[in-house]
Amino acid sequence: MAKDGEELKGFAVAGVDQKFYWAKAVVKGNQVIVSSTDVANPVVVRYAWANNPVFNLANGAGLPASPFRTDIWKGITQRP
Repeated sequence: MAKDGEELKGFAVAGVDQKFYWAKAVVKGNQVIVSSTDVANPVVVRYAWANNPVFNLANGAGLPASPFRTDIWKGITQRP
């Protein structure tokens, strides 16, 4: 659920090309479903993964979710 009752913020997805795009996210049961019209076949998701992220996912007690990512891709400042 969104802590502020608004649309979920802070999610991005990428395909195998490793290009990230902002994504829409909705809570269904105990899962967050993430999608983007810019990524036909998402393979990874990141949440609040930025230096100063804007995010609002929280649990039932109102505690915020921690930033996370599902990939292990090297960042632009890391050597291959």
